[in-house]
Amino acid sequence: MAAAQVQPQHQELVKKLQTEREQLQILTKEFQKFVSTRQQFDAQLNENELVLSEFKRLKKNSEVYKLVGPVLVKQEVPEAISTVKKRITFIKGELERCDKNITDSEGKQTKCRETLIKVQQELQEKMQAQQPPATK
Repeated sequence: MAAAQVQPQHQELVKKLQTEREQLQILTKEFQKFVSTRQQFDAQLNENELVLSEFKRLKKNSEVYKLVGPVLVKQEVPEAISTVKKRITFIKGELERCDKNITDSEGKQTKCRETLIKVQQELQEKMQAQQPPATK
């Protein structure tokens, strides 16, 4: 649909169509950001679960060190396990939040696509109604 073919009375629909396309692009970028954030949290969760499994393999007299800036500081094993478990709980909460954002974003995109299709169909119908019938 070229803009030159559009009648002046259809300009409002064309503008609405462009607005909906722009909105869909914004929603798509937002969705991609949510998915990327979720992937980062998922990687962090896997890493922390791996650390927790390594803690379970430690011997009774093992020592654990925590990196604080450029220095390794000795940390008690139960304290380290507790810290990792809290981190895992936090990350799982963030994953749930990300999943909710992704679901909401998918719903917004679906509604926007539906609106976009309706506007396109309405514009096509009005343009077809304006065309003179073809002669044979």
